[in-house]
Amino acid sequence: MKFQKMHGLGNDFILFDQLDPSKYNLSTLAVKLCDRHQGIGADGIILILPSEIADVKMRIINSDGSEANMCGNGIRCFAKYVYDNGINKSLKFTIETGAGIMIPELIVEGDEVKFVKVNMGAPSFERDQIPMAGEAGSVINETFQVASGTYQITSLLMGVPHTMVFVEDLPGTDIVSIGRQIEKHPTFPQGTNVNFVSVDNDHEISVRTWERGAGSTLACGTGSCAAAVAAALTSKTGKEVTVHLALGDLLIEWIDGVVYMTGTADHVFEGELDL
Repeated sequence: MKFQKMHGLGNDFILFDQLDPSKYNLSTLAVKLCDRHQGIGADGIILILPSEIADVKMRIINSDGSEANMCGNGIRCFAKYVYDNGINKSLKFTIETGAGIMIPELIVEGDEVKFVKVNMGAPSFERDQIPMAGEAGSVINETFQVASGTYQITSLLMGVPHTMVFVEDLPGTDIVSIGRQIEKHPTFPQGTNVNFVSVDNDHEISVRTWERGAGSTLACGTGSCAAAVAAALTSKTGKEVTVHLALGDLLIEWIDGVVYMTGTADHVFEGELDL
């Protein structure tokens, strides 16, 4: 089976376009292949599949074996893979995901994909949509307590659940301990991604993410979108921000209720393995 290793700002994936999901236990396969010591190493595996409702379908299995409905960095890698491998040579096409139809737009120079801009859809703010236990309504600057302390959180659904914690000292924040506690808190019946956000100015933020099902990652696309929305909601920034991640930046725009994400996707290597 041929595969390609790709990453979006360090959030890395193993991509397959010939893997029949009915023939494998995808959860077991993802855990094995994503192991960074005994496997290829990645935050997840991505399958390129035919779709009956869009041009192509994406499935993502996290490194712990759980399936994600959506991944912002993953969909940019997916879009570049589809274009580079001739599966769809259009500069704009539709992708079926667990979070609905997503529409990437490729920014190409020569025949090289430089950037991918993705219409990520509209965020949802109601508790039952996130989902999150508690009284009906949105979750903005809400006091939330876990073993390590009490935090002000803003939560929303950006394809997958996200919870934002705004901090002053991002490098000094224990995102692993705090992130793990919030992710698994019973208030979130499906768990939540946890984004730690520092505001640099009214058009720049820095984000580090504890991802549900993957742990601490170098970048999270949906998390960057959610963090930008939360920053605008709480009047910390405007609705167009540059999000600084560990290995680079994403441009996030919240226009007429819809979130757009623009960033890079990079091919690392390819190979074959015996499944």
